[in-house]
This record gives sequence, structure tokens and C-alpha cells, in this order.
Amino acid sequence: MEKKSEINGHAMPCSVSTDRILEKSAKKSFREKLLMFLKRNMLVIMTVSGVLVGVGLGMMVRTMNLTRVQMTYFAFPGEMLLRMLKMIILPLVVCSLVSGAASLDTRSLGKLGGIAVSYFLVTTLIASGIGVALAFIIKPGVGAGSLNTNDLALESVSTNKETTDSFLDLARNLFPANLVAAAFRSYATDYKMVAVGNDTNGTILYQKVPVGTEPDGMNILGLVLFAMVFGVALRKLGEEGEELIRFFNAFNEATMVLVSWIMWYVPFGIMFLVGSKIVEMEDVVLLVTSLGKYIFASILGHIIHGGIVLPLIYFGFTRKNPFTFLSGLITPFTTAFATCSSSATLPSMIKCVEENNGVDKRISRFILPIGATVNMDGAAIFQCIAAVFIAQLNNAELNAGQIFTILVTATASSVGAAGIPAGGIITIAIILEAIGLPTNDLSLMLAVDWIVDRTTTVVNVEGDALGAGILHHINQQEMKKQQQQEGGELVEVQVEAVANVQAEEETSPLVTHQSKESTPEAVESVL
Repeated sequence: MEKKSEINGHAMPCSVSTDRILEKSAKKSFREKLLMFLKRNMLVIMTVSGVLVGVGLGMMVRTMNLTRVQMTYFAFPGEMLLRMLKMIILPLVVCSLVSGAASLDTRSLGKLGGIAVSYFLVTTLIASGIGVALAFIIKPGVGAGSLNTNDLALESVSTNKETTDSFLDLARNLFPANLVAAAFRSYATDYKMVAVGNDTNGTILYQKVPVGTEPDGMNILGLVLFAMVFGVALRKLGEEGEELIRFFNAFNEATMVLVSWIMWYVPFGIMFLVGSKIVEMEDVVLLVTSLGKYIFASILGHIIHGGIVLPLIYFGFTRKNPFTFLSGLITPFTTAFATCSSSATLPSMIKCVEENNGVDKRISRFILPIGATVNMDGAAIFQCIAAVFIAQLNNAELNAGQIFTILVTATASSVGAAGIPAGGIITIAIILEAIGLPTNDLSLMLAVDWIVDRTTTVVNVEGDALGAGILHHINQQEMKKQQQQEGGELVEVQVEAVANVQAEEETSPLVTHQSKESTPEAVESVL
């Protein structure tokens, strides 16, 4: 017999020319392979290089002793990157959630949503547990009792917000009174002293009364909830809602095109973001020596949770290598490290999860915006360590009830933590108020937040990405089960059609054609 070879999956008779073609395709030169690799990973290589060049540039410029004004000018390209990323957050979150919720049927939406919320809560609770355990093992606050805010020339951070009001504000922000205002303002409780009468000595008595204020900053929680519910409502409308769903789908795709353009500016912007931060640093040696154990405990917690716990959870669900999945997300991780913002990382995360890891668009665009808002594993770790650190700093012994309060409060309050740089400092204040500790040492956290916040954000976005991967796997398994069930039902339908043909021989040509082919199977199944 004549030997045959294959080119592009097609069998061809063997000849000298075909052998040459096969040899050429098999023996691609090293140069071609390298060019293909560079072309495929150009953005990743440029982004990582941007961070490294930024560090070198920052060290070099630091020796020039720039003035405050010159520092501002130096940081300008990095500021432009942050502005671009923040600009795209609102249309990306709203459109992706509306189209994502509208593309899933209500039963799937409920199931996926339930799994996602359970995953977010469990991982955040585990993260809080790791944080508390490490704080008690490493004891970052012991021996640092002499440390004072004045030693580091820090500004004091004042917060007098009640824990109850913090959680009530969370609920209020879920339902914004004005959707347009929610795009640039959120709700926060403040207090004013109101005269309520006189005592027996004639002294005026005052009472602290909570009043509502609207500070600047996007109310992302309210927008996320509205977009989800609106998407479900459009799905319920049926044909009437299809035009609007198509509009949001098109808007979403156009936003992703903008994201792909912005991604090419990321390496340049990151270079100046990192460089400017190094130039702005004060006395790093004093910071590291005085708060070194706290920094070490926080970063170690992030390494344990992000490098061991989260990959193990992913492997447990999917039986796939988690590090293969994570290797496709180097660009968003680098962006997270440079920007310290989960929200600013969202555009690149959605793009890379879909393109590099093949996650279903309906899953990624539904889960990732929610995760960027409510899933803060990295923040939970450093908040718990910070709370125990301040307790040790003040020589306060924490009982079992207070430790449990730290775990629960850190898990619950991380839901409402802003996905912005230093957003977790306010959350630490809530935890300290809940366990009755003073909040005047919070400025120490703020002093090293620019270091810890980088690994915090990387772990936050890693948790979101692995959650999307797990949900994608579960969704695929469900689809396979449905296809198998439909296949079984199809065999039964064919059997009925066969009986019908044999009895009356008056059915459609399609059914008749199927019945002839499947008659032996039909006889077997009937027998």
C-alpha cells in the first residue's frame, strides 16, 4: 500500500515535495519560535519590564532631591494610567453585569451566584483566620510599645464612626437614592452635637446624632446590585428586552476594545507609578526596622493564602494545575501590584481571563466585577494582623470573644471596603471599634500601607480570578450533564418514532430517515 502523510489534518500521498513541507513545518527555526513567543507575550514582558525599570528609575531620581512640585510632574504619566483605568470602570462594571445577568437563565444565575458568594465568604474567612494566627505567632506588636506616631512624623488618622453605623451605611449604599449620583458619590454617616436640654445645674446637654453625608467616590456596591437586578429584569421581559440586551452586549464589547488599547499604555504608566512611589518614600530604614515584623507578617500571610490556600481550593474543584491558570494572568497581577487597586485591575483581569484562560464571557463578566467589589482576601489578612498588632502595641490581652469578633468583622466589613489604594484603613477602624481598642495608632498602618497594599491587591484579584475559573469549570460540568441527558431523551424519541413508522408509515422524512438507521437500536432497547 502507498504510504500517506498528513498536512493540516488532510491525508496526502507520500512524495519528495510533501516530505520537504513536513520537514520545514517540523523544524521551525529557533528564531521563528522566539518571535512567536515574544509576539504572544509582548504585553506581559513589557509590563514586568516596566516595574523593573520603574524601580531603577525611582532609585536614580531619588538621589536628585526633587521638590514636591517636581515629584508631581514626575508622577504624571502614572497618574494618567490610573485615570484611564478608573474612567473605564463604570461602563465596564455596569454593562458587563447587565449583559452577564441577562445571558444566564434565572436558575443558573441563582446557582452560580450562590456558589460565588459561598466561595467569597469561605475564602475571606480562611484569610482572616490566617491573619489572626500569624499575628499571634509572629507577635508584630510585642517590643514595639515604645513606637510612637511622632517618631515617624506621621499625621494622625481620626475616626469616630460607630460600628453599627458602618454596617448600616453598607446597606444604604446597596440601594442608592440616585443612580446618577452613585457614579461619583457614596453615602457615609457623620455626627453632629445637638442640644437636648439642660441638667439640674443649668448646663446644656448635648447628644451625638448621626447625619448622612455624601463624600466623593463611586458607590460601586449600589451600581453592582442595580446592574445585576436590571439584567435579570431584561431577561424576564423576553423578546421586548432583547434589543436593550443587545445594546448592553455591544456596549460591553466596545468597552473591552477600549481596554485592549489602554493595556498598551500600562507598561509605560506602571514604570512612572512605581518610580514616583520610590521617590516619595520617606525614611524607609526607620519604617522597616520599627514596623518590620508587621510588614513581614502581612506579606507572609499573603504568600500562604495566595500561593497555597487559593491554588489548593482551585485544584480541589477542578483537578487542574492552578499555576498554569495563574501564569496567564501576569499582566493583571503586575497592574494590581503597581496600582494597589482591585477596581483599576478589573479591565485587564477580564481581558486576560477570557483570552488566556478561555473562561466563558458570561461567567467572567458576571463574577469578576462582583469579586472586585466584595471579595477582599488580601485585605482581610492585613486587617486582622493590624488589629492584633495594635492590641499588642497597647498591651491589651485579647479574649476568645474579641478574636471571634475580629474574624467576623473583618470578613463582613471587607465586603464594603473600597477597591482603591488605602481603602482598607477605614475597615481596620471598624474592627478596632468593635473590639474596643483605640484608633489613634492607625497612622502607623498608613505609614506602611503603600508596601503591604501591593501584595494585598494581588491576592484580592487572584481570589477573584480563581473563583471565575472554578465557576467556569462547574458550568462546563453542568453543560456536559445536560447534553448527556438530552442524548438519552433523543434515543427514547427515536424509539417512539420507529414504532410509529412501522404502524402507520406516515411520518416526516426526517423521522423516517432517523428511524431506518436506528431500527436495530430500537429493537434492542425495546427488548
